[in-house]
Amino acid sequence: MELTHFNEQGRAKMVDVTEKAVTSRSATARTTVTMAPDTLSRIKAGTIGKGDVLAVAQIAGIMAAKKTSDWIPMCHPLPLTGVNLSFGDNGADQLYIEGTVKTTGKTGVEMEALTAVSAAALTVYDMCKALQKDMVIGPTMLLAKSGGKSGDYIREE
Repeated sequence: MELTHFNEQGRAKMVDVTEKAVTSRSATARTTVTMAPDTLSRIKAGTIGKGDVLAVAQIAGIMAAKKTSDWIPMCHPLPLTGVNLSFGDNGADQLYIEGTVKTTGKTGVEMEALTAVSAAALTVYDMCKALQKDMVIGPTMLLAKSGGKSGDYIREE
């Protein structure tokens, strides 16, 4: 597979998507935050002193998806048509964050989905760090993507 992020001098460039077809595209990513059982219980009960952790993380993830091109240098700014984050847990010590991003455009939204769940996880860490500093974020992964020339992808677990 030939990478297209380099110009004729071997320097980085933003890929030219001018001639690509506009298609409906989506991507779903997931990450995990591992923490002490008491921290997870307090998040779920809404008793973290800084406020509703999941509500703030949800907004942070949405905002991050919309600003992905501001901090990933080769990402195209995209008009997103939908961003949704959901939360789950294993009932013990892991919080799961899943995010789906959609657009109709010339390039995919994988980076936006990965950025959304990463920002949400960082927000969870920020809001709970006074209670626990040794939380672990990850693994973070792309679960699925659809649309575009490369076709659909579904991660095999």
